[in-house]
Amino acid sequence: MPFDPQFDDFLKADTARAYFDETGAGEDAGFYLLWGDGVKILTPSSASGLRSKIKARGKTGWIDKAALGGISLLEFYFIDVGQGDGVLIKTADFRHILLDAGYPRSAQPTGKSGADFVDWKFFKDYDTDTIRLDAMISSHIDWDHHGGLNDILDVAQIAELDCQKVTVEAFYHSGLSHWKAFGGEPAGLGPFTPKTPVNAKKWFTRLLGDRASCEAATTGQGAQVRGTWGDLVKNIVNAKREDGTPTNISRLSHLTGWLPGFSATDPIKIKILGPVEEQVNGSPALRRLGSQPGQNTNGTSILLRFDYMNSRTLLTGDLNKKAHMMLLDHYDGAESEFACDVAKSCHHGSDDVSYAFMNHIKAACTIISSGDAEQHDHPKPRIVAASAVSGYATFKNDELITPLVYSTELARSIMVGKTTFVKSTAADGTVTQAPDLSKIEVGYDYTPPGALSSSKGSKTMDKARVMHKLVYGLVNIRTNGSRILAATMNEGDGSFSVKSFNSRF
Repeated sequence: MPFDPQFDDFLKADTARAYFDETGAGEDAGFYLLWGDGVKILTPSSASGLRSKIKARGKTGWIDKAALGGISLLEFYFIDVGQGDGVLIKTADFRHILLDAGYPRSAQPTGKSGADFVDWKFFKDYDTDTIRLDAMISSHIDWDHHGGLNDILDVAQIAELDCQKVTVEAFYHSGLSHWKAFGGEPAGLGPFTPKTPVNAKKWFTRLLGDRASCEAATTGQGAQVRGTWGDLVKNIVNAKREDGTPTNISRLSHLTGWLPGFSATDPIKIKILGPVEEQVNGSPALRRLGSQPGQNTNGTSILLRFDYMNSRTLLTGDLNKKAHMMLLDHYDGAESEFACDVAKSCHHGSDDVSYAFMNHIKAACTIISSGDAEQHDHPKPRIVAASAVSGYATFKNDELITPLVYSTELARSIMVGKTTFVKSTAADGTVTQAPDLSKIEVGYDYTPPGALSSSKGSKTMDKARVMHKLVYGLVNIRTNGSRILAATMNEGDGSFSVKSFNSRF
C-alpha cells in the first residue's frame, strides 16, 4: 500500500505564504508553500475566518484558506548533491522512488548527500520516523550517483538521520558492475566478447542480476563485486521491505518494458528505454562502448520515461554520445519515444552528447544536475545553449514561456559574512573577547567533491569568512498531468520563483 501522510488538504495556489502570526503581521515572518504541498489543518479558521492554522514542511503557520483546496501531484525533486545526481519522485498516490543520491556525505564538501533531503521529506514534511521507498534505483555504477544511497542503507549511517528506519520495496540497477579479479580477468567491468578484432562490436557478458545474483556476488566465492559499488550491493542484500521480507532486486533494460508496479494500466507509467540489452551466446549482454571505463559506466545508464496523463519526464543518468547513437539506431523510426516535457540533462551538462538525440527529446524544461568539481566545469556552455536551441518553444504575449533551463548549481546560493569578533565563554560564565583577530588562527578540514579524504587548511580570523546561510539548489517539478510547474527557492526570504507551462502530449 502507498504511504499515507494523512494530509487534510493541498495547496491550490502556485505558491503562498504561511504566516507565523495569525494576523499576518510582519511581512518577513513566515514560510512558503508550493502548488500541491500537503497540509495538516490544526485550526480551521482564524478570527477573521480567512485563514487556517496549518502544519506543513515541518512548520506551523496561518495560511489563507483561498490558497487551499488543491490535489496531490506528481513531484520530481532534483536534489542539489553537488557533482552527481539525486532525484526523489513522489507520485500523486504517495509512492516514492529514489533515483541516485550523489556522493556519500563523507565525500561531500557540504557533508550532506541526497539522503539528507529524503530524510527531511519523511521526517519533517510527512512527520514520520520511517523512510519508505517503493523503489530505489541506481542509474549506473559511478560513485557520484550511488554513494548517497549507501547513506540511507548503511545501518551505521542511518543513526545520523532523523528517521530511525528505512524500508525499500524494490532495488533496480543496470547490470554492469565493478568486479574483483576473477577467472583470469583483471579487476574492472568484467569480461567482454569478442576480444578481437579491435574494431569489432563488443559486449559485456557478466551482468549482475536478481537477488540471488547479488547474494552470490557478495559471498567471497566466485565473481565478486568490489569497491563502493560492492558496498552498496551488500547493503541492498540486507535491506528489508515494509513487511520485513528481503527487498526485491532486479536488473533493468529496454526489455523490461514498464517498471513493475508502474505499467501501462497505472495512472503513472514508467517506461524503461535503456540500456539496450542484447543477446550473446544466449545470455543477456550490454554493448561495450569504448576502452575507457567511464564511457561504459555512463553509457549503460538506465533511461526512464515517466508518463502521467498528458505529461512526460525523461531521466537520462549519465548517457553519453556513443550511447545516444546506439539508442537512436535501436529506436530508428520510433525516436518519438524520447520526446518529453521535462528532461534531466545527460551527465551533468557534459558536452559528450548527440545533438540529434537532444533534438528528439525537445524538452520544454531541462534540469542540469551540476556541482562544484572544477575539474569537470559543468555545465558546458554549449550544452546550456543546446538545451535552449533544441527545446520546445512556446510564447505568450511576446514573452518566452518555454524552453526553460535550470541548473542545481546555479540555483544554489550562499551568504558569507566577515568575522568581526571572537569570544569564548568559560564554565563559570566568564566571557572573554579577543581584541586582535589577526592573532587568532583557525584550522579546518575541507573535502573537494568526490575526494576520498579531506585536506587541511588554516586562516587567521581577520581573513576568515563565515557561511551565514546556504540555500540548496533544489529544483522542483510538479504536474497534475496537464500543467507543469518548475520552482526554485529564493535566497533572500525563502520564497519560490515559479514558472509554469502546459504539457504537449
